Amino acid sequence: MTERLTGMFAALMTGLDDSGQFDAGRQRNLTAHVLKQGLAGLYVGGSSGESGLLDAAELAEQQEVVADCAKDSGAVLIAHVGMPNLRDSIRLAERAAELGYHALSALPPHSYPFSDAEIEAYYRDLAAATDLPMIVYEVPVRTGRPIALDALERILDLPNVAGIKFSSMDLFKLSMLRRRRPNSRYFFGYDEVYLSGAVLGADGGIGSTYNILGRLYVALNQAVREGDLPRAQELQDVSQIFVEALLKTGVLSGLKAAFRIQGVEVGRTRAPMALQMPDDAAEAHMRAVMDRPEVAAWL
Repeated sequence: MTERLTGMFAALMTGLDDSGQFDAGRQRNLTAHVLKQGLAGLYVGGSSGESGLLDAAELAEQQEVVADCAKDSGAVLIAHVGMPNLRDSIRLAERAAELGYHALSALPPHSYPFSDAEIEAYYRDLAAATDLPMIVYEVPVRTGRPIALDALERILDLPNVAGIKFSSMDLFKLSMLRRRRPNSRYFFGYDEVYLSGAVLGADGGIGSTYNILGRLYVALNQAVREGDLPRAQELQDVSQIFVEALLKTGVLSGLKAAFRIQGVEVGRTRAPMALQMPDDAAEAHMRAVMDRPEVAAWL
């Protein structure tokens, strides 16, 4: 299965109803929209899916809805199962395996300042819970601190651990890790500088803005693989225009506004996450950037 863990994966967003509850119908519509964009697959239940604001039962329901939507699509499904406690993480991992997911991923344990040894033990136990390959996760913005390089090396050596989603701007660390563990899979997690991670050896990307601009990121990755640096730079510039607009609305809130502009109702983000400007202003702001010819060409 690990040979299919390459290319571009949307960090799938979550459909909520108008009261903020998980909405299976909206999740189906959202998922169908993203699946049309030619991506390698979907990363389900991660940070872009508001997993830190959902409970384990909601995430399990989302897993089921997405698996059903994608069953005939050929998409590779990675279930993010990283909860604050190991017990819920294992339950989500086992459910994903039952539903036919192809791989798992997980944030390191969070909510407390866990040691590197505790993080390593967490991944050892979680990776052993199923036969699915595990993509571990370096994301200091969520956990509050980076994992030490030597600890990441040990984690990548664990049974069933296939690779890492690297969401850090420490590109030297990414390069060192790739050189020291060349047989692992590397996914880069910062959409706006994906090109940097790709030229340093990333096998693909997992990103939130892929939900809207999936076709662009597929083309960007292809340009890198073909050695067409001017084309890759051109496409990365378009990505940055879109990401820069999102920074003014809040990334997830702005992406949900972008879905609404495209006629896909996915609800608002769950409290306490909120737009950084009023709804009407946010939609006008996102519509303006989506109407720009260089962006509109990829919608």
